[in-house]
Amino acid sequence: MTRTLTLLGATGSIGASTLDLVRRNPADWQVEALTANCSARELAGLAVEFGARLAVVGDESCLAELREALAGTGIEAAGGRRALCEAAARPVDLTVAAIVGCAGLGPVMAAIERGGTIALANKEALVSAGEVMTAAVARHGATLLPTDSEHNAIFQCLAGNDLDDVARITLTASGGPLRTWPRERLAKATPAEAVAHPNWSMGAKISVDSATMMNKGLEFIEAHHLFPVGLDRLRIVVHPQSVIHSMVEYRDRSTLAQLGPSDMRVPIASCLAWPRRMETPLEPLDLAAIGELTFFAPDEVRFPATRLAREAIEAGGSAPAILNAANEVAVAAFLAGHIPFTRITALVEEALQRSNDAPRPSSLEEVLGVDQAARRHASSLLETFAIV
Repeated sequence: MTRTLTLLGATGSIGASTLDLVRRNPADWQVEALTANCSARELAGLAVEFGARLAVVGDESCLAELREALAGTGIEAAGGRRALCEAAARPVDLTVAAIVGCAGLGPVMAAIERGGTIALANKEALVSAGEVMTAAVARHGATLLPTDSEHNAIFQCLAGNDLDDVARITLTASGGPLRTWPRERLAKATPAEAVAHPNWSMGAKISVDSATMMNKGLEFIEAHHLFPVGLDRLRIVVHPQSVIHSMVEYRDRSTLAQLGPSDMRVPIASCLAWPRRMETPLEPLDLAAIGELTFFAPDEVRFPATRLAREAIEAGGSAPAILNAANEVAVAAFLAGHIPFTRITALVEEALQRSNDAPRPSSLEEVLGVDQAARRHASSLLETFAIV
C-alpha cells in the first residue's frame, strides 16, 4: 500500500539517505512535501523527480528562484518559517524531521501537534526542548520514531518489551578520531584532524562533536527523554568499531544489541518501514572480516563533554538548551581557528554556570529565547577564550 511522506530537510545528508531509499521503492511512497533551507534548484529537481505536491525553502529570499525552477510543473512553492510549519502540519503517514538546528523546532512541533508519526533526526527537538516536546507528544498522541543510529538501535532492542524490565540502556560511542590522543596533544588538534571521523561520513560540526564526545552527551539527553528509565539506568561505552549501535540489558541480565553497518540508511529504513522491515542496498555485516569488537569506559578527564551533558540533564530546565547553544558557538569558533580544541568544552562549562539563573522554558518560544540568550553569552565568552 502506498504511504504518504513529508521530508523536512531534503537536501541534507539524512534527506539524501531517505530519498535514496524512497527512490529504490517508488511504488511504496507518495511524496507530499520536500523542504530545504535554500538550495532552490536542487530542491526543485528533487520535487520534480519524486512528484512532490509542495516544495518549501526556509530562507524566503530563495523563494523566487524556487518558483522559477518549478515553473510549469504544477508543484506548489512556498518560503519562510511559517511555510515550513505548514508543510510539517500536512496530513501524511510519516514526517521525516531532518532540519538541522533550532530552525527545525517549529516544524517538528507542528507535526507533533497534528498527532502524526515523526521520524526524528533533529537533535535540538529533544536536547533543547525535550520537556516541552515530550509533553506535546503526550498531549496530541503523536508518535516519535528515533532516527539517530543509537536511539534507533535502542528502539529496536526494546520492541515488545516493557521499560519496567529494563536494567540498563547503553549508548555506544566510536570515540572519534582523537580517542587515543594524550591530553597535551588534544590542545593542538586542528579542525582537519577533528573532522576526520574513522567510521562515519558526517558534516564538520557533528564530526567535531564526535571528537569531543559532545555528540554522545547530546544523545544521552535525547535518550533520557525518549526512553524514560531514569538517569541511573543510562550509560555510555566507547566502541571504536561502530558495529554495535546500542544495547539494552534487562533485569534477567539478558542483553540485546543492535548491530549493523555504519550507514544512516539502516536506521532510516527502520523508521520508513516501521513496524515492518524493508530492503536496503547495503552489504551484509561480515563479523569474521571485522574480526573483533572492543569496548572502553569513557575518559571524562580528556573528554568532559559527557559529564557536562549528564550534569545539564540532571539540572534540567534551561541547562540542556544552554549546553547545546554554547557548544554550537564553541565548535564554530574552533572550526574558524579562533579557539583550540580543548577550549570547546571549557567554554560550554563556563556558559552552563549561568543555567541556574535562566528561566525554565514552558513553551517553544521560551526555549528559543533561552537558546538565543545562551548564544549571545557564549559569544561574549569567546573574548576570554580566544587564542592569543
